[in-house]
Amino acid sequence: MITPIARLRCIACGDTPESASCNFRCTRCGDLIEFFFPGWSFDSAALKSLWLSRKTSLKALDQSGVWRFRELLPPISEEHVITLREGNTPLFHLQRCGRATRVENLHAKHQGMNPTASFKDTGMTFAASSARQQGFRWVACASTGNTSASMAAYASRGSLHALVLIPEGKISWGKLSQALDYGALTCQLRTDFDGCVRILNELVCQKPVYLLNSVNPYRIEGQKTAAIELLEQFGWEPPDHIIVPGGNLGNSSAIGKALLEMHELKLISRLPRLSIIQAEGANPFYRCVREFGGTKLEPVIAETQATAIRIGNPASWKKALRVLQAMGGEVEQVTEVEIAVAKAEIGADGVGCEPASAVTLAGLKKLRRRGFVKPGETVVLILTGHVLKDPDFTIRFHRGELFAEPGQEAQAKDARHLQHVPIALDADLGAVIAALDAAETRM
Repeated sequence: MITPIARLRCIACGDTPESASCNFRCTRCGDLIEFFFPGWSFDSAALKSLWLSRKTSLKALDQSGVWRFRELLPPISEEHVITLREGNTPLFHLQRCGRATRVENLHAKHQGMNPTASFKDTGMTFAASSARQQGFRWVACASTGNTSASMAAYASRGSLHALVLIPEGKISWGKLSQALDYGALTCQLRTDFDGCVRILNELVCQKPVYLLNSVNPYRIEGQKTAAIELLEQFGWEPPDHIIVPGGNLGNSSAIGKALLEMHELKLISRLPRLSIIQAEGANPFYRCVREFGGTKLEPVIAETQATAIRIGNPASWKKALRVLQAMGGEVEQVTEVEIAVAKAEIGADGVGCEPASAVTLAGLKKLRRRGFVKPGETVVLILTGHVLKDPDFTIRFHRGELFAEPGQEAQAKDARHLQHVPIALDADLGAVIAALDAAETRM
């Protein structure tokens, strides 16, 4: 099968550079660049059959849920590929959450089941391989946690060196520990995520260091494959709605780009709606759409316990806005208690996720109340991180410590029915039986 020609294009002025600048910005207008594939065409049935046949292959590329779909990606030579068998993530039917929201056909595509436990791996395998092909020795990122863990793992796997810039005291220890274990040079800067991005953008234009944040279009291309895999899991029949967490907005942009491309190539017959949910304390995109009609984005000082989306100035907001408009989606914001409750509800379905992922379920509830999502429709929540990414949040929630500040009593009451506090007992059979009987009466 012929590999398509991949070209770069500015999302604003349309300039088509031969290569990317150090910070992946358009050298004419300063906006982001993306890949496009002029004149590509495929036999959709043959392509689907080829992808399916690769699932039984023993080749490393075919065992990856990213590289298996390489016909829809820019070409990278096999010798430079860095893979940890990423992708191949499960699609779960959320029965309890479905009953609670009155959306019986509710599913979760769990990207937290990737090798480093977040969706970042699908983009990182592709972008890190690009760095290796271009001869870079150092790769770098600014991160709220998941990007740093993923980048450090793929850099180590590909014999590259990794530099991580993180905001001091503002990421979970679980995520930080991953970057340390994978051998990254980790710098905790006394600033927020957006301050880390500013330093990184200056650094990569002064030193031979390859930028691996989601402004890198290779990251977006890799992350597209989650949507391709999702549609394959649905037998190429699109769901009615896909709901995505909104942080730096690269993931929603990637998923939307994939859906639009699949529709263009006639791999799917119609487009689902794609909606983006943000935390109320980190809601610049929500405000961009609701207050300014998408004409501008005003940065905010982000504050949310869902650390993966604690971003006040998302780089990919224009890409996300284009996807939102093209696919008839909505944008919503949710409170801290709504996030915590939704996270516990997803956990009660036996699935679990990190706090940022739970904004999808919390947002679905609001979209249901508004009538935007109908009871009989099929909905997919994109869960971006594993439940073990932020265990401190989970423990504090169940111990009743998450909303223990003055003035949070009402919030704490709303969440109490989902808390499962550990019970301290003597090492006595009778005490354990009494606890079991008490739990049975509460069911």
